[in-house]
Amino acid sequence: MSNKITLLIFTVFFSFSVSAVSKAEKEVLIKLNQATNGGKWINKWDLSAPMEKWYGVKVVDDKVVSINLKNNNLTGRIPVEITTLLNLQELNLSTNLLNGEIPLNIGNMKALELLDLSFNKLTGFIPVSICTLPNLQALILDRNILSGALPPQIGKLSALENFSLYENSFQGELPISFYELKSLKFLSLYSNRFTGKLSPAIGNLILLENLNLFDNDFKGQVPKELDKLIHLKKMNISYNLFTGMVSNRLSLLDKLNMTMRNEIGNVVSLPVIKG
Repeated sequence: MSNKITLLIFTVFFSFSVSAVSKAEKEVLIKLNQATNGGKWINKWDLSAPMEKWYGVKVVDDKVVSINLKNNNLTGRIPVEITTLLNLQELNLSTNLLNGEIPLNIGNMKALELLDLSFNKLTGFIPVSICTLPNLQALILDRNILSGALPPQIGKLSALENFSLYENSFQGELPISFYELKSLKFLSLYSNRFTGKLSPAIGNLILLENLNLFDNDFKGQVPKELDKLIHLKKMNISYNLFTGMVSNRLSLLDKLNMTMRNEIGNVVSLPVIKG
């Protein structure tokens, strides 16, 4: 008899726990819907239906693991409550009309593997807490109005493979820890206002396949260590302030043939080391 009672209590407790967690996550998604003008989304949610049937939402074991609302006419701000979705692995809100800032507590989402907020109207800076996401493989923030320097701790993103920030207003030098992103395969920083020299430590990014630094204010010698990146297939570092000579291999990789700007704005081409 006591075993049956124990089993009943466990069953009730387990059922309550699951439903409570699901209810909490559902409330967060309802908040997202309200904060981003869900009534005018292209693909709207029927809030009376199970979450599993909501457009762009993936639920596994009563946990929300993916939200993909790309190109769905979201407006307004990203609600801070979204950072309480601790099991979320993918958040894709790209190609919408979102404004405001990236939630400061986004670092709470330790399961996050992909964060794509590109092609919106977000302002502010990259929160330092992003650097505490141990599983983040893709950080894509292209075409916003983001600014400021990269967080000094950016190198802690040891799983990061795709880092894309093009067409924003980021500035400053790349932090020292940046060159610790040894899983990086795709790097696109073009059309920002990054400055300073590229460290020879860029040779540490041994898996890099695509490098785009076009249209920034990087200066100094083009690091010869770029030649060590044997997986590099595409590169564009033109329209910066780089000087010196470059190898023939690097010049062939750069589709604009190492065309630079000098200090007074004139266009110059870097000389190539033959052989």
